[in-house]
Amino acid sequence: MFQNREKTMTSRRKFLTSAGVVGAGALAAPAIVKAQSKIKWRLQTYSGAPLGAHVIKPQIEAFNKAANGEMEIELFYADQLVPTGELFRALQSGTLDAVQSDDATMASPVDISVFGGYFPFSTRYSLDLPVLFQRYGLDEIWADAYGEIEGVEWLGAGAWDPLHIFTVDKPIRSVADMAGLRVFGVPTAGRFLAKYGLIPVEVPWEDVEVAMQTGELDGVAWCGFTEAYEVGWADVCKYALLNNVTGAWCGSYFANSASWAKVPDDLKELFLVTMDQSHYYRQVWYWGGEADLRVNGDKLELTTIPAKEWDQVIADAEGFWEELASISDRTKRVVEIFKKYNVVMEKVGVPYRYS
Repeated sequence: MFQNREKTMTSRRKFLTSAGVVGAGALAAPAIVKAQSKIKWRLQTYSGAPLGAHVIKPQIEAFNKAANGEMEIELFYADQLVPTGELFRALQSGTLDAVQSDDATMASPVDISVFGGYFPFSTRYSLDLPVLFQRYGLDEIWADAYGEIEGVEWLGAGAWDPLHIFTVDKPIRSVADMAGLRVFGVPTAGRFLAKYGLIPVEVPWEDVEVAMQTGELDGVAWCGFTEAYEVGWADVCKYALLNNVTGAWCGSYFANSASWAKVPDDLKELFLVTMDQSHYYRQVWYWGGEADLRVNGDKLELTTIPAKEWDQVIADAEGFWEELASISDRTKRVVEIFKKYNVVMEKVGVPYRYS
């Protein structure tokens, strides 16, 4: 038995010698890989906490869990660290590592920011928006625009809910009823609706409900039914206008360039994958919520502007589109893409368009 053991040890020494690992301390001091320190990010969303529970929190929780201690994102809601209108500057300066918002609300200094949020009558359904980015070239245009800005990376866009107008105690049953109404809303849609006397008012997101209760606001032109019910605005408003100004809100994710560069490729991919999962979650949450609450919701009286009047509003949007197209060659390209897409949708008919 001793001879067999000696023979085995001799064989092991020969193997280690031929492998080049025998030497002073080679077996006694194995190499120790030092773990990198955890990457920590601060991300602020445009939304308040009740809405953020759906539009971003599931993604951040999933990312933090899957990152397995290598990276952690701390989530902040609307106005918690910086005012929403200063999100871009805070991101560019490195105060924030990432942002979820639309281009217009966060005051991005790019020409295409006017299409962020709600661009009137640009989409009919929420699925239209990702198709426009993935198949019609809006992703390339957005990447090109933000590529000219130092310090900020555009990571991708997704669709949110359609735009409806909710009012506290003044129902809208004609275009004329919009005149003089003070509403909280996103910039581009507010700019368009101002043509009919609607008055866009900016207040912090968390103050919207109180502003409607005190009479500072007459309503909101910010969201669809799912959101109005989720965040409590349906408890304050009495009326909801069924005529929607567009089919989907366009929002994006952004990162500070230096922060993004420090993230390993595998964690970058993880962030993008969870970002896409967040887009999918929202598609389902909003789509199901809109239908259910219009039929089964019991907090809002539904009103409608007659088709003849609303058709004129839709026609007026054509001039508004041309106004935005005149800003730059790039905004002209965006408008041309929307036009091309709408022609395809109208020609194909059911189930892409019913009327």
